Amino acid sequence: MSLQQVLAPQLQQSLALLQAPTLELKALVAQELQQNPVLEEIETDQEDRANGDDETEASPAQSLDPAEPPADMSSESATDKSTKETMDDFQAEFERLSQIDQDWRDNYSQVNSSIRHSAEDEERRQFMFDSLVAGTSLQEVLLEQVRVSELSEEHRSIAEMIIGNIDDYGFLQSSIDELAFSTNIPSEKVMEALKVIQAFHPPGVGARNLRECLMLQLERTNRKDTLEYQILDRFMEALGKRRIPEMARGLEVEVDEIQDAMENIAMLEPRPGRAFLPDNQHYILPEVFVTKSGSDFVVATNNDQVPHLRISNTYKDLMSQAQSSPEVREYIREKIRAGKFLIKSLHQRQQTIGNIAREIVKRQRDFMEKGVSHLKPLTMVQVAEVVGVHETTVSRAVSGKYMETPQGIFEMKYFFTSGIQTSSGTNMSNTSVKDMISGMVKDEDTAKPLSDEEIVKILAQKGVIIARRTIAKYRSELNILPSHLRKVY
Repeated sequence: MSLQQVLAPQLQQSLALLQAPTLELKALVAQELQQNPVLEEIETDQEDRANGDDETEASPAQSLDPAEPPADMSSESATDKSTKETMDDFQAEFERLSQIDQDWRDNYSQVNSSIRHSAEDEERRQFMFDSLVAGTSLQEVLLEQVRVSELSEEHRSIAEMIIGNIDDYGFLQSSIDELAFSTNIPSEKVMEALKVIQAFHPPGVGARNLRECLMLQLERTNRKDTLEYQILDRFMEALGKRRIPEMARGLEVEVDEIQDAMENIAMLEPRPGRAFLPDNQHYILPEVFVTKSGSDFVVATNNDQVPHLRISNTYKDLMSQAQSSPEVREYIREKIRAGKFLIKSLHQRQQTIGNIAREIVKRQRDFMEKGVSHLKPLTMVQVAEVVGVHETTVSRAVSGKYMETPQGIFEMKYFFTSGIQTSSGTNMSNTSVKDMISGMVKDEDTAKPLSDEEIVKILAQKGVIIARRTIAKYRSELNILPSHLRKVY
């Protein structure tokens, strides 16, 4: 036996709703709607009409007015008194739920008035979502090409076995000998089937390494006699290390010709299956919109895409009926309480994300106006102290969420960066420093690329004091090669 802390199921649900992006949130709410019969979703147009109508629909407590009890409840028996007390307690819960619902409507109408989309915009966006189709994997594409090929039944089964060993990037992960040994098929037949697969689309598929992949693409375009093919065939290691003079001497050509050939090789596809990766079908739905209004920035949460729920009037009426059995009452009671907590959690989720976003915009105002180079250092602890939540709550709230700003769409985690102190005493985010390094490398003389030490000196002149090893770290994160590999002869 041990003593340990365990999160309550309701708290786990609340944290899951907070952490889930909008698309996942819809799935979680849809699952809850299936499990809880007292919940129903309100469409946006219905909600707008409800705001303009009388308060009967917006205030679920009115259907349980204690001043108008049913005729069957006029008796003063002990059972009726108990039932009346229960109804009074539940009446208070409905009133609190009604207040939450009304606050939600008021907040929704206020923050979304500036970002209302026209009917044409909504129709265009819905058409885009309806037009999305499920992607096809690389393996499915290859198997389809096997079916329409002229391979014999024997070679077809071998080809299907080989395709099963090709990864998502298009490379064969097992050697010919390994496939032959594991299947008791002669290696010659395995090689014959592999040659057929290597002629399939996309070019370079079925290669066993990068060198073979690039050479297959050149062969497909009848460039086997070119300088590019000779470089890949004889000087693959020198190519990777950009030893241009060595390749020029070995192939007895000028340095300029090697450079031109390297540019052509760079245009080949190093990962033939990249176009079929499921990660390419990644759609972003911003959680927060930041728009400039005069000299201020207005922050609005994306309430259009968040499900709006309410307790069904049918079950509220059922609770008010005296003939309902205690078991039915208890069942409905638990479902209504669960629904009430879900509605409250959704409201709290939007409120928390909105408060965090407003604090981010307040601290990153220079970024909103001028761009990445003006991004300031910011930690989750700083935001958590102002918003009044724990830093882990901030981490959950920004996880997988995106913000649409005047500078573009950014992940909310993007705005949390560590800082570097400048000579003037101000702090600069490491993202801004990386942006400066990227700009230096982009504008450098390719014949004399900047070394890490030279970048340190240039940044020092601009007031940014930073160690050389930090420059090397940032350069690696930016996928920038060292100076001797960036040099163009």
